[in-house]
Amino acid sequence: MAIINRIGDFQDELRDWRQDIHAYPELGFEEARTSDIVAEKLRVFGLEVHRGLATTGVVGTLKVGDGERAVGLRADMDALPILEANRFAHRSRHDGKMHACGHDGHTAMLLGAARYLAETRNFDGTVHFIFQPAEEGLGGAKAMVDDGLFDRFPVQAVFGMHNRPGLPVGCFAIRSGPMMAGGALFDIRITGRGAHGAKPETGVDPVVAAAHITTALQTLVARNVSPHETAVLSVTQIHAGDAYNVIPEEAVLRGTARAFAKDVMGSLEAGMVRIAEGVAAALDVRVEVDFRETFVPLVNDQAATELAADVAAEIVGEANVERNGPRIMASEDFSFMLEAQPGAYINIGNGEGEDGGCEVHNPSYDFNDEVLALGASFWARLVEKRLAKDSK
Repeated sequence: MAIINRIGDFQDELRDWRQDIHAYPELGFEEARTSDIVAEKLRVFGLEVHRGLATTGVVGTLKVGDGERAVGLRADMDALPILEANRFAHRSRHDGKMHACGHDGHTAMLLGAARYLAETRNFDGTVHFIFQPAEEGLGGAKAMVDDGLFDRFPVQAVFGMHNRPGLPVGCFAIRSGPMMAGGALFDIRITGRGAHGAKPETGVDPVVAAAHITTALQTLVARNVSPHETAVLSVTQIHAGDAYNVIPEEAVLRGTARAFAKDVMGSLEAGMVRIAEGVAAALDVRVEVDFRETFVPLVNDQAATELAADVAAEIVGEANVERNGPRIMASEDFSFMLEAQPGAYINIGNGEGEDGGCEVHNPSYDFNDEVLALGASFWARLVEKRLAKDSK
C-alpha cells in the first residue's frame, strides 16, 4: 500500500484522536465535545473554520492558489445509543452511548487529510472538509443541506467514505449508480372498539386487523415490485393490549421499507395505504398510515465514481479495488448530499476476523486503527488528483 509517508509519520496521533473520540461518544445533534475538537484542530492546521450548520456541524475550508474548482469531503461524527461490550482502555465513558459504526475513525481520517493538505498545499482550488452531525437516522446531512451547506460552500463534487467490516484492510469497494438503498419508517395505527376477551362480538378487534395487514403487506414486494428491482418491507413491531382478557382499543404496527429507486419506494407507500385501508374497511376498523422517507437512495455519479476508484487503485493496486461492488440494503444519509451535488461514496476495508470483522451497530464493534493512515491518504490523493495544479 502506498500510504503517504508524511501521514504515516503521524499515524500514532491519528490513533490517539480516534480513540479519544471513541471514549466520549455523543449522539446526533449533541456532538458538542467532538465538534470542539474538530474545530480546534482545523484552526491549528490553518484552515478557515465555520460552525453551527445543523447545530453541531463543522466545515473547514482550505483554499490554495487561484483556481475556482472546489471539492467537498464529508465525515460523520455521531455515535449510537448502544451499551458498549468492549473492555479496552478507550471504551465508552458514556454508558448507553457508543461509536459502534466507526464515525470516530471517519472523523480522524478526514482530520489527518486536512492536516497533510494544509502542510503540503499541493493542489489548486478549494477543499471544504465537512464534519456532519446526526447521520444515524436523524437527518444530519439533510439538515446541513437545508442550512445552506452548498450555497455557502459551493463544490463541483462531494465525496464520502465509510468503513466496511469483512472487507480486508487495504481494499476499497464502490459502484456507479445506486449503491445504498433509500429508507423509510412507517407507523400504522388501527383503532377498533375494546371489549371483554370472552365477548368479542361486542367489540371490534384491532389485533385481528393488524395481523391481516401484516400478512398482506408481504405481498407488496413479492407481487408488486418487478423482479428486476430490489426492495424490502419489514414489519418490526406489533403493539396491542395489556391484559389477557381484554380486546384492546388500538393496535400499532411499525417497521421499515428499503428500495434503490424512488419510484419503487413510492409504490411501496401507495400499496401500504391501499392494503391498510382495504383491510380496515373489510374488518370495520379505522386506520392511519404514517410513511416517512428518512433516506433517499444513495446514487453515485459515474465520473466521480471512476475518479475515486482510480485514486484507490493508485494507492492499493487495481486488484484491491472493487469497481462494481455490491449494492447495500442499508441506508446512509450522505445520499442527501449526493442528491444536491454530484459525487461518490466509497467503502474502505475495516478488516476481517477479530481485527475488524465485527459488524457495525454491534456492541463489540471497534474501528480498526490500522486503516487510519490509509483512509487519510485516500482523501489527500483524491484532492491532489481532482484539483491538480496542471489541470484547469
